[in-house]
Amino acid sequence: MTEPTTLPSAPSGARRQLGDRLVEDGHITPEQLRQALEEQASKGHSKLLGEVIVELGFAPEHVVLEVLAKTYGVPFARITPRLADPRAIETLPREFIDSHGVLPLFCVDNVLTIAVSEPANLFVVEEAERVSGKKVQVVASTSQDIRSTLQAYLPSANVFVIDEIYEDLDIRQFNAPDAQALDLSQLEQVAGQSPVIKLVNYVLFHAIQDRASDIHIEPEDHRCRVRFRIDGRLVQKLNPPYQMHPAVVSRVKIMAGMDISERRMPQDGDIHVVIEGRPVDLRISTMPGKHGEKIVIRIIDNRNAIIPFEKMGMSAEMVEPWRKVIRSSNGMVLVTGPTGSGKSSMLYSVISEIATDELNISTVENPVEAQLTNINQFQVNEKAGFTFAKALRALLRQDPDVIMVGEIRDLETATIATQAALTGHLLLSTLHTNDAVSAVTRLHNMGIETYLVAAMLRGVLAQRLVRKICPHCKEAYTPDAATRESIEAVVGPCNELHRGPGCSRCRGTGYAGRLGIFELFVPSESILEQVAAGATLQELRALLSRGGHKTLRDDGMFKAAAGLTTVEEVIRASAL
Repeated sequence: MTEPTTLPSAPSGARRQLGDRLVEDGHITPEQLRQALEEQASKGHSKLLGEVIVELGFAPEHVVLEVLAKTYGVPFARITPRLADPRAIETLPREFIDSHGVLPLFCVDNVLTIAVSEPANLFVVEEAERVSGKKVQVVASTSQDIRSTLQAYLPSANVFVIDEIYEDLDIRQFNAPDAQALDLSQLEQVAGQSPVIKLVNYVLFHAIQDRASDIHIEPEDHRCRVRFRIDGRLVQKLNPPYQMHPAVVSRVKIMAGMDISERRMPQDGDIHVVIEGRPVDLRISTMPGKHGEKIVIRIIDNRNAIIPFEKMGMSAEMVEPWRKVIRSSNGMVLVTGPTGSGKSSMLYSVISEIATDELNISTVENPVEAQLTNINQFQVNEKAGFTFAKALRALLRQDPDVIMVGEIRDLETATIATQAALTGHLLLSTLHTNDAVSAVTRLHNMGIETYLVAAMLRGVLAQRLVRKICPHCKEAYTPDAATRESIEAVVGPCNELHRGPGCSRCRGTGYAGRLGIFELFVPSESILEQVAAGATLQELRALLSRGGHKTLRDDGMFKAAAGLTTVEEVIRASAL
């Protein structure tokens, strides 16, 4: 929200008049006006009075703008996506909309109404008329209302509400005796048509907006469905006409630089997009099926790449020993869990925590999921023969201090990682195991001798992600006998728990967002002796239990008792 300082049609002294009118209407006090004017003067008038009043918290933006609009005789309105006509947005170029912060609302009888946060900026009005070729009238609205409404329609210039996409659709152009029989030239032509582009953009934008981790586009017999994985669960979002499916697949392939003529073999690709000013990477995987190709799009949102341990859900009593482990000068530190449990995010946070100018930190990943500053990141290329093992072997000649390997999945990689950990390097990696102590037996089963495991292992963190109770519908309840028994065995007396019955904000699930539950295994000297002697997994678990070791389920039960998640979520996520 900005305020013009000069305008031919404005009353003289408009800047001071804004403050006077805010005082007269009771929105601010004379003392607050004086403070705002002094603050503006101290900044050399680089900021306008209305901006200063809002920044100081004396009045909300919509109040200041409404008074300012009255000063210049411009209508004021609170704008929502329901008020805007998606078709009107196409009357102005995306670049113009972004650079001037305007919102085309609707067009009637060749008169275009636009919302602006500068209610008397004649230049914007004149430019909008020139660019659109229409007469333009303005209403004033807050910059926040304009941005949020634009975001509902504009991840790119052609994204609209889904009903508008379907209205523009002529399904006959997609019909063929066999949807898979469309030839290459037809696919390229149809994939470049407006409804297909709009649909794909709509799906991508709303998946990112809903904080989905994956998009599934699935063909079935006379049906196509689009599902988002949100908070670890698949949620059905759309059922576009099944005739569109081949064109949608081709559109995604074109965006990812993949071969649209290849429909019989799986393919992988990636797309780099910018949403709301931030980069988002999309990993594309196609798989041929009975009814056509299924597409899964993994969304890698870089704003979630580096998360402090505490914000992940790690308890204060676990954070300090974990920080001590990751600052080891050598040895192996592992993060374990199934796919989708946040292992990569944890390793990124570890690297961010320990990175200094004195350390040479290098990573080997497949793929590189987030760009880290001052870190050497390398991506494996299996087709070219650049495997984890080869990359790791080459890195040992690069004078590393800390090496992160995305995953230890075979004996060759495990052997080289062991050599690195035993020769003065700190080796960070992941394994797929059910709990922390299972990492010992997994390495041994891969072929690493137990005495080597005992010599190099510094710590193992097992983790899972559980859904958090929705804060908007969260309520207390008295647990039944079985639930109370399961939680009291860990946390002690517990007469009240919390749950979410479901609301519109959590889509009726009762959950919103996720947090981690953790198990930290830092082997003592006695445990390492047992590891070297070849103790079984059951024997190691028994030793840890006698020492008061907290399991994944224990950590989850404490979080359930604290009202962060539910007992059912903890039991589901921590089942061995």
